Amino acid sequence: MIANGHVVGDGSWDLRVFVTDLQTERQIRVKGDVHIGGVMLRLVEDLEISMDWSDHALWWPEQNIWLTRTRSTLDQCGVHADALLYFTPMHKNLRVQLPDLRYLDMRVDFSIKTFSAVAHVCKELGIRHPEELSFCKPLESNHLKYNYKDMPKKKYDQNGTSRNGHVAPDTNTFIANSSPVGSTGSLENNSPFLCAPVTPSRIPPSSTPVNSPVGNTNSWKRNGFGADLNGTATYSPNLTSSLSTEQLNGSFDSSLAQSPPAPSPEARKHLIKPKSLLEKARMNIAWLDSSLSIMEQGIREHDTLCLRFKFYVFYDLNPKYDAIRINQIYEQAKWQLLNEEIECTEEEMLMFAALQLQINLQATQPQQSFNTNGKSPSPIEDDIDAALNNLQTTLEGSNISTHSNDITSVPELKDQLRFLRPKRFTLKAYKKYWFTCRDLHLYMYKTREDMVHNASCVTNINLKGCEVTPDVNISQNKYVIKLEVPSAEGMTEMYIRCDDETQYSRWMACCRLAAKGRSLADSSYENEKQTILDFLNLQRRAEEPVLNPNSLDIQVEDYIAPKYLKKSKGKLTQRILEAHTNVKDLSLVDAKMNYIKAWQLLPEYGITLFVVKFMDCKKEELLGVAYNRIMKMDINTGVHQKTWRFNTMKAWNVNWEIKHMMVQFEEENIVFSCLSADCKVVHEFIGGYIFLSTRSKDASQTLNEELFHKLTGGWS
Repeated sequence: MIANGHVVGDGSWDLRVFVTDLQTERQIRVKGDVHIGGVMLRLVEDLEISMDWSDHALWWPEQNIWLTRTRSTLDQCGVHADALLYFTPMHKNLRVQLPDLRYLDMRVDFSIKTFSAVAHVCKELGIRHPEELSFCKPLESNHLKYNYKDMPKKKYDQNGTSRNGHVAPDTNTFIANSSPVGSTGSLENNSPFLCAPVTPSRIPPSSTPVNSPVGNTNSWKRNGFGADLNGTATYSPNLTSSLSTEQLNGSFDSSLAQSPPAPSPEARKHLIKPKSLLEKARMNIAWLDSSLSIMEQGIREHDTLCLRFKFYVFYDLNPKYDAIRINQIYEQAKWQLLNEEIECTEEEMLMFAALQLQINLQATQPQQSFNTNGKSPSPIEDDIDAALNNLQTTLEGSNISTHSNDITSVPELKDQLRFLRPKRFTLKAYKKYWFTCRDLHLYMYKTREDMVHNASCVTNINLKGCEVTPDVNISQNKYVIKLEVPSAEGMTEMYIRCDDETQYSRWMACCRLAAKGRSLADSSYENEKQTILDFLNLQRRAEEPVLNPNSLDIQVEDYIAPKYLKKSKGKLTQRILEAHTNVKDLSLVDAKMNYIKAWQLLPEYGITLFVVKFMDCKKEELLGVAYNRIMKMDINTGVHQKTWRFNTMKAWNVNWEIKHMMVQFEEENIVFSCLSADCKVVHEFIGGYIFLSTRSKDASQTLNEELFHKLTGGWS
């Protein structure tokens, strides 16, 4: 039987497709064996409009997936007669907030995985190593009041539409889509636990994708489609306050490499200031899933996303190539300090304020270009010479003052230091002991003779795996090293007090390296020691400032965190100018690099927090994830209770049904659920740091996206 020109009963049906550019709906007669490419071809032929459709693809709103595999059939994709597909551009306008809080209007591919989209954005902005960054949603203060599971959800009807007509996006849930073809790289639930091995089989590196041609696309909305973020910040500043990439085209080096002294009032108004460790942990709900496209996570055209450095391992930071990257890292560090996302002492805050002042002053001055050695270039030194010099420095390393001429001798430190093991309800003073450190062990003796003759020691501390934290106050001549040593009862606290900064720098460098499993023979020891000394010298208070306070209009709230604003503006300005005397000769790039290095020396640097609940434990606890370890911490005080190093980790697994994560170490297995974010976020941080640890100058510089998703995606 034939009706309306079609054979009835032949298994065909009318597929509804909404063309977003034209705001019109078309019906195409199809069968289940028609492939996606064929559907788009028929649709374009039916439209009979001469334009470039190459950037368009099919989006299935009901299933929240892109149908980008053009060779898959409708049956394979699960598309049936009741489906409504959108024929829409893959590249759309996105409002991107950079770490310096500026907004850019950019064309971003909404159909590819977020990791690839970030790589494209970074390439356009001139930022190397995009694997260190990711997108996150803007936060509001309300997000810090609740854990992830307790976050108030907006109500939607059975059709997935809210009362104001917006489609309910799958946002911040990281739930696997039901697409049988796996077009989104989603997680499979075939087994309770899926394993991501620490040492995966070698995968041929794939090239970093290049931006595809962008077609002419228009804003698309139907029934209010695509404006809601499901409880995640809906604020979007006026479009006139952002810059387009066309406005910055050809001038990235001069614009993104230098930021305005103060952000826009809109950006400043919406800064989030966490007031506790709990609130700091809840901030990590905002990260997007790197394995899903941004469209699949509820982001729509003209929405705002924040581009931030997610992983705190900055590889090959070179002033010659990374002016933009260095500036954006500096800006993210600055706002972390000013928003009190990371703690520092008052002396350290004044040092950071002084460096910030020097950066602002130097930004108005012409700067000398630098080569890879950080020196002004000479006519006879080219890139090859610079590379050879760097290689020579790396191979030669540094000599250690404790070394003897015998290369077979084991380097060690020997000193008289003061020691304290705090005990509850007991006031004890520091006692003097003789210390020696060799082979990652710290030995404590009562007398110098016992140390010289290797007599029985009072205490033998294995420094590998310890938490090493500074406790320094230069004005009080306090140079203390806090050690948290793993034990059967958890982490045992010990304090070592040094006499001066020179002694402190030696022992602090020694303990830090030993905690990472590196001995005094390591070539980085001297550099670590000098970095600590430089950090202390920057905090010294000068007698007289070199700048006249009356000649500068310093808004102290732009330089000092709120907790230190109790003193008068005049006194704080004087203190900032006194601290500035120590950094007055630094160039713009040197001041930024010193700021970044000082930031990296803070105890809380690079620790991403989550609220978790360990198996068989009823109370909430804090989990810290760093580049080389994860830590169980007290949720109120942040005291380390236990540390597990990545170099002892065998695998990490997730039960996606009950959202429990299991991490297997050589010594034990730990199982926990994440309360402040989806467990996928924790999984991605651990896998991401494992991925970053595989980078080396010997390896190919091509970004291996397949390996990244293997380690972070949660699928076998």
